[in-house]
Amino acid sequence: MQRWIAALALPLVLVATSAFAQDIKTLETGKTWSAYTVPEKGGLTCYLVGKPISSEPASLPRSQVDAMISHRVSEKAYNVVTFNLGYAAKKGAKAELIIDGRKYALFVDNDAAWTASAATDRAVTEALAHGKSAVIKATSARGAATTDTYELAGFGQALKAIDTACKVKR
Repeated sequence: MQRWIAALALPLVLVATSAFAQDIKTLETGKTWSAYTVPEKGGLTCYLVGKPISSEPASLPRSQVDAMISHRVSEKAYNVVTFNLGYAAKKGAKAELIIDGRKYALFVDNDAAWTASAATDRAVTEALAHGKSAVIKATSARGAATTDTYELAGFGQALKAIDTACKVKR
C-alpha cells in the first residue's frame, strides 16, 4: 500500500512549485517515452513517462492519460507501475493490461491503475521493456469502457536511463 501511495504522490510532488520544476533533469526524450530524475529528500527519484498512441473512445473527455515507471530511492521502491487513466474509475473496478498478448490484472484507485505487488511491478516492467505494444482496458465511474494503446519502442532505452541514474541493477 505504501508503494502505490508514494507513486500516487509523485505527480503531485513534481508539479508542486515552479522552482521545484527547475530541478527536474531530462535524461532521455523519445517519440513516445521520456525519462527524468528529480532530487528528493533522502535520494533521487527516477521515472519514465509515455503517452498512448491511441485512446478509445476518442470522444470521451479525459485529463492526463499516461504510463509511468518510477524508482524512489529514499523509499526503496523500484519499478513502480502506474497508468493514469484520465478519469475517475468505477469503484471496485479492475483494469486489464495486455503486453504482447500476456495479461496482467491491475487494481484501480481513483484515476489510476496499479499492480498489486512489487514482484508484479518488476514483471510488468520487464515485459514492457521487451514488448512491442501494451493495451490497458478500464471502465470509468460512468460506465464508459476505455482502451489505451502504447507503442513500446523506446521504452527499454528510457528504462535503462532511469536504471542508470538511480543505480538499479537488472
